[in-house]
Amino acid sequence: MGILPDKYLTGFAKGIRKNGSRTSGWAALSPLLVFLVVYLVSSLLEKDFYKIPITAAFLVASAYALMISKGTTDEKIAVFSKGAGDRNVLLMIWIFVLAGAFASSAQEIGAVDATVDLTLRILPDRLLYAGIFLASCFISMAIGTSVGTIVALVPVAAGIAEQTGVETAFMTAIVAGGAFFGDNLSFISDTTIAATRTQECQMKDKFKANVAIAAPAAIAVTVLYIILGSGTEMARQASGIEWIKLIPYIMVIWLALTGMNVMSVLALGIAANAVLGFACGDFGWTGWLVSLGKGIGGMGELIIVTMLAGGMLEMIRVNGGIDFIVSGLTRKVKGKRGAELCIAAIVSIANVCTANNTIAIITTGRIARDISLKYGVDNRKAASILDTFSCMVQGIIPYGAQMLMAAGLSGVSALGIIKYLYYPYALGLMALMAIIFRFPRKYS
Repeated sequence: MGILPDKYLTGFAKGIRKNGSRTSGWAALSPLLVFLVVYLVSSLLEKDFYKIPITAAFLVASAYALMISKGTTDEKIAVFSKGAGDRNVLLMIWIFVLAGAFASSAQEIGAVDATVDLTLRILPDRLLYAGIFLASCFISMAIGTSVGTIVALVPVAAGIAEQTGVETAFMTAIVAGGAFFGDNLSFISDTTIAATRTQECQMKDKFKANVAIAAPAAIAVTVLYIILGSGTEMARQASGIEWIKLIPYIMVIWLALTGMNVMSVLALGIAANAVLGFACGDFGWTGWLVSLGKGIGGMGELIIVTMLAGGMLEMIRVNGGIDFIVSGLTRKVKGKRGAELCIAAIVSIANVCTANNTIAIITTGRIARDISLKYGVDNRKAASILDTFSCMVQGIIPYGAQMLMAAGLSGVSALGIIKYLYYPYALGLMALMAIIFRFPRKYS
């Protein structure tokens, strides 16, 4: 069975948007409900969130999305394939491939063990959790990407968990939570750029409005980690640290801080692992290739989930699911508080439907700007709301790129990580309070 060429796809996508030729609103959104029911309910029935493969749940939901959509089989598969092969989806897949290869080869040469040994050596026992969280906040703020931060620090966090006996999912969540601090606030973050451009405000002004919400959440979570870590005791190893093995991680973090593209950073990290591995005798040519293959193979499930999610979410978008939600939410808006809540809801739902916080902001940015102008919402506050709620939602959906990456690198379930994500929950609570209680006052 053939797939429609792109030149026909555009016409079909426009065609099914006409009245009567696309799936009704609630039905268009129902594939998401099917996914959640299949995955969550099945996991609850089994009493084990590790037993149900997320790929299987997405396959069922994707098949359902194709089944309820209108058009010929070729047309529906063409739309699904367009979403699965979207530029952003393929870019993320390449990052998964390189991240898996880097993590595996770094593990093979002992880079992870060396970094863990150093971390355990310099951090006091009771500040271990808080120190890792603040390191994740700082790095993500500097490099402007949650994915890059997760790639750099999750293997280290997983290694620390293994040596200290702390639950791996908990340590992974500390890194993932801190990663969204910078994703939300950094001047070079895609979400910051998208939010400020769509709302027509300066980055520094959006930052001032945003930091008043994010900083209290980060401080509260840091205090929580200090309290939780107060009774932590770690066994100190007397053996020396292999300083040369720290080079790959130091290089990756440093290059990321310079603003280099994450794919270039990972490619150079893989090359550094190869040089060190050959020089130190950790592996030969064949061993290096085996380590790369092992790492890439470990990302297989993430790649499949990413493509299935991209295709399913494209079906929801083309069928009018996002338009349906937007029109429903804006129908009864009254006053600034209602308008801000509406902006928060729109970008949150769009993020659930796209699994990409930047795309969610771009998709809803113009609508948010129209709402702001109509109800007198400060454009700096609107930009802050867009960025904050999209990052919060992105941090807690199990099929988001960050959770999939963190789960893949740590070897634990995405749902197992999500329950420990204290910072995104605190950020969402602070953002909601900022709308309800009208702060920061200057922008409200």
